[in-house]
Amino acid sequence: MADSTSVTVAFEKILIANRGEIACRVIRTARAMGYRTVAVFSDADRDALHVQLADEAVCIGPATVSQSYLNIDAILDAARKTGANAVHPGYGFLSENADFARTCAAADIVFIGPPVDAIHLMGSKRLSKIAMQDAGVPCIPGYEGAEQDDATLLREAERIGLPLMVKASAGGGGRGMRVVTDAADLPEQLRSARSEARNAFGSDELILERAVMRPRHVEIQVFGDHHGNVIHLGERDCSVQRRHQKVVEEAPSPAVDAALRERMGAAAVQAAKACRYVGAGTVEFLLADNGDFFFLEMNTRLQVEHPVTELITGQDLVAWQLRVARGETLPLTQEQVTLDGHAMEVRLYAEDPAAGFLPQTGPVLRWAPATGEGVRIDHGLREGYRVGSHYDPMLAKIIAWGPTREDARRRLIRAVEDTCLLGVQDNRRFLAAILRHPAFAAGDATTAFIGDEFAADNSLQTAHPTSRDWAVAATLISHAYSGTHTAPGWRSAGPAQQRLLLQQGEQKQDVLLGARHGHQLAVQVGEHTHQIIYPARDGRIDVDGVRYPLVAHHDGETMWLASHGQLWCFTDRTHALPESAGGAGSGKIRAPMDGAVLEVRCAEGDLVRKGQVLVLLEAMKIEHSLKADTDGTVATVSVSAGDQVKSKQILLSIATEEAETQA
Repeated sequence: MADSTSVTVAFEKILIANRGEIACRVIRTARAMGYRTVAVFSDADRDALHVQLADEAVCIGPATVSQSYLNIDAILDAARKTGANAVHPGYGFLSENADFARTCAAADIVFIGPPVDAIHLMGSKRLSKIAMQDAGVPCIPGYEGAEQDDATLLREAERIGLPLMVKASAGGGGRGMRVVTDAADLPEQLRSARSEARNAFGSDELILERAVMRPRHVEIQVFGDHHGNVIHLGERDCSVQRRHQKVVEEAPSPAVDAALRERMGAAAVQAAKACRYVGAGTVEFLLADNGDFFFLEMNTRLQVEHPVTELITGQDLVAWQLRVARGETLPLTQEQVTLDGHAMEVRLYAEDPAAGFLPQTGPVLRWAPATGEGVRIDHGLREGYRVGSHYDPMLAKIIAWGPTREDARRRLIRAVEDTCLLGVQDNRRFLAAILRHPAFAAGDATTAFIGDEFAADNSLQTAHPTSRDWAVAATLISHAYSGTHTAPGWRSAGPAQQRLLLQQGEQKQDVLLGARHGHQLAVQVGEHTHQIIYPARDGRIDVDGVRYPLVAHHDGETMWLASHGQLWCFTDRTHALPESAGGAGSGKIRAPMDGAVLEVRCAEGDLVRKGQVLVLLEAMKIEHSLKADTDGTVATVSVSAGDQVKSKQILLSIATEEAETQA
């Protein structure tokens, strides 16, 4: 090591300037090390888990991130109120904001992260790429100049050639990033990337790069201290992505051998030393199939996927961050770093893959994370909390370790399917299908995997309940009603046949429940009849002689049901009134989720065509284009830019030519 001297920087109380699972993760390690902790929260997060875990908590403003989690003055005021003399930024929000780190230092508050200059340099893809080129780190050819007008970018794009990658210079997570394969699309893609980048990061600066098609995305975890020591802790493979957002991460990479790991690790350390890096950081590379690799960016913070590195190294990286922030030297030298086994992580999102990954909102009615050998769940959920539209839809990280890659993969599939979340739709079916896919199982998945080999997977289509699923749902709804004596056809004097009309998604089904004999019930669904015993022993359900566990929650006329790795939401429509018009092609443009209106691209009286973008909506930090579902004339516009809207709210209506003729 460069210097073994330990210069201690004193702090005893840490404010975590973040929310959700990362805030909970930091609080747990900080408490274990004896530190007091302070949580900050917005109005929307008053009942959040991280608020309950911390020793103290301070409300820092409304739900909107600019008025709360991005409000530097409010966060520092919370530190002053509570006497916190250190701040851990987590990831996202202000974690890579040089002004925030600088303001903390001016207030004599320890910023648990890298120096301001390193954050500033690596926070700009443009400036960091220039610095890496100067340091001799391999980089992709492109344009990273200061001139940002459309004419310059279009000219440079022609020089670079197609396929082209447009990237927001600030931020990450795939936001403000576009792949262009047709030159005619470039002007609109530049506009869209700028808009998304400005909304997400407050900067619309872009860079252009020649797109490397079908590469691996491999990143190196680096760590530096105040004494000049910099080491790496191996690589993570993050190739399985959707729209440049990571879906599955694993360590080590199935595409990296010891020799390549040494080369990539040395390049990452070189990159970190070039900016005098201190603390946890990640150097990301694109890895071609011939073994060539190119600098992508450096994240000057703890990564979402850091648990897989922790599981194969046996180290607590948050503890390392706190020790380095105190002025201590790194706990290990490069020679002492060892990798043991294999770890995989998936991100549990509140989204519906079958509906174009539309973000979902709703209450957490039941939450039961999986347990088992080698399984770890990092989350910030609690029952009763409401998942809203203001923040990223990631709810938890499901991680598994095993002595081999196959052991880790198998454990992770079970952990994904055994994790239970009721009240809001999630992506677990999609995740399990990825982990089971032959290309992923073989370790062959590249960044093109989801768009190519996985594009036609059933998990991307709407799932339909089997007759058994309908029968189980009807049984549970009938059982729930029996406690209130309000079930259709239920008689207190004895059993009777009972008919239920249930709905799941857009599908409806008549179910006939026969006479009950004790706990046994014959349930007819179409041509199928199922023999069901509920409750069976240990609270399980017995269907046609097979007994298995299930988790359910009855909420009014709705039954949430988790079984065999599948989540269903059934609604009793037995006595429902006929539904009003307003479906596909109705001309009523509704918000698909809670969100904020970014732009309205039409006015009353405008002629519009089916498929034309009429409204841009921002929800969970993602921009969504809402299109006309029919040709016609805009009759009403009920919203304007800046408005907050609710799911299913009508934003505008289109009068069709047919409707006008009938009128």
